[in-house]
Formats: sequence, C-alpha cells, structure tokens
Amino acid sequence: MPPPPPTPGGLGGPPGWYPDPGTPSHERWWDGRAWTGHIRTAGAPQPPAAGPAVTAPVPLAGGSGHGGGVGKGAVVALVTAGAVLVAAIATGVVVLGEDDERTAPRSAGAAVSAQPTATGNGPEPGPSAADDSDVLVDQLNGISLPLLDGWEKSTSGVDPVPTMVTADSYKCPGDSAESCRHGTVSSRTATVTNVKSPERLAGQDVGVAADWAYDNDRVGNRIHGGIKGHELVKSAPVTVAGRTGHVVRWRVTTGAGPGGYVQSLVFPSAVGSESLVIVRFAFDAGPDAPPLADMDRIIRGIRPLTDASGGAGSTVEP
Repeated sequence: MPPPPPTPGGLGGPPGWYPDPGTPSHERWWDGRAWTGHIRTAGAPQPPAAGPAVTAPVPLAGGSGHGGGVGKGAVVALVTAGAVLVAAIATGVVVLGEDDERTAPRSAGAAVSAQPTATGNGPEPGPSAADDSDVLVDQLNGISLPLLDGWEKSTSGVDPVPTMVTADSYKCPGDSAESCRHGTVSSRTATVTNVKSPERLAGQDVGVAADWAYDNDRVGNRIHGGIKGHELVKSAPVTVAGRTGHVVRWRVTTGAGPGGYVQSLVFPSAVGSESLVIVRFAFDAGPDAPPLADMDRIIRGIRPLTDASGGAGSTVEP
C-alpha cells in the first residue's frame, strides 16, 4: 500500500484521513509515517467547523467551560487556516483537515493538531478499557487516562479530541456570563512531524496550551482577563505507559481570578509508527481547583489499550 500523495505538510503528508489506495470508497488514517488499521467511510461527517480563522489564540474548552475556561467556546477550534486539504481523485471527495492549532505568542512556534474523531467501520478493539467508566480512552493513540474522583468525560459535541473536565463549573472571573471549569485534560496526536524530541515539542506546546486555557476564548472574550505572565515550574523527563517522554509545566497569572497551571506532556505512542502524543493539562490555582498532584496521578495512570488484534493505530505494512 503506497503512502498518500505529497501535501503542503511534507512528503507523505502529516497525520490525517486520506483516501484508502486499496478501497476508494473508504478513508484510512495516516499517522505521518505509516498507514494504520483505522478506516472509515469516505466523506464521513467532520466535527462542527469553527468558522473563519481568527487572529487571536483560541482556548481549549468544552461547551460548559474548562479549567482554564470554556465560555462560549469549544475545546478545540477547527480553523481552516492550517487545515490539510487532500483531493480524493478516485471518488471526487475533498477532505478538510480538522485543525491547525495557532502558535501562541509565548510559545516557541509549535503547531499541533486535534485528533480526528474515530468514526466509520475500522477494526473493533479487543478487550480494553474502552468501555470503562473510570477512564478516558484515546483510541487513535492507543492509550487510556484515569478519570479521577470529581472528573467527568466531556460530552461537548464540538470536542474533536478525548477530553475530561472537573465536574463542577463556575462563573468565569473575567466574564461572569460565561462558565468555566477548574480543570481540563485532553489527548491528541501531534502533527509536527519534523519535531522528534518530546522535550522540544513539550516546550513549544505549553505556550499554546496556556493561551487556549487562559487567554482568549473561541470568540475573542478574555474570560480570565487575559494572560499577564508566566513562569516555568517544571521541565523533566517522564515515563508514560512504558515510553520515555517529557513534561513542561507553567504557572500562569491572569488579569482576573487566580490564574492557573498549564502542562504539556509529550511521549511516543505505543502503537503504529510511534507518532508523538500530546496530553494537555489546565488546572486553576484557586482553592476549589484540583490539587497539582493530580497531574502526576493522571500521568502515572496512563495505560496502553489492550488489543490483541492490533486495532486502531496499528501499522499496516505496504
């Protein structure tokens, strides 16, 4: 099975849905270096678009607010500016890449993508944590994250990546008409295929995570009064699900409210061609926020999915 045609993202294209060379009526997930076993019907519905690209950074948020804040927004803005456009010549279908996260002014310039929602008729996983109410499952990256007490899976229809939030919401300090969450954690596949170092990518992504959580919401409102500054709290190697990764944590101060902590965790996936996985954390700094120790608890609880048949994300040889 040949790789997909070259795209603006580079030879072979970044991770995304491409027309399946062997089955034109379907699309197959390309993880940046190899085909995976995950397929879906061509032209399957995409997550709701975010509308025209905006110039302000967009926060990671759910429909009811998040640990950094949600407000009117969504967890991930699906902007067209960095979308990957692929022509499906065999079927006449055009697929629009699901997002291209905007580099934050304080970041080193990383752009990472929201992971496509697993749809279609791909291989069914074997015994796994997929149906466990105590975990958040990221099927494409082959991992599960523990759902701690006081947390729940995001049910927002605009979340294109696996996301969990603290159960209680509150009025955002910078805009009392909106709702925020004290904590948010989400998992996604990195599309920066030229960055191979987890340490480097985590250092780049944490600025993006900060802006999405505590700067502008999806429509430009500063529900935390905007970010006024940050300081590096932690940068260290870490073992995640048996893989060596890196974590970077910032303490963020905001124009309104107590501010918070943002963290980017990056490590190689245990499936497919081991593309880098990014897990973002946003915890408020106030007394009602989850303890910072929960960031470490979640990292320690990340597990690879059990799938004897290979399942989503497993590499398919050409």
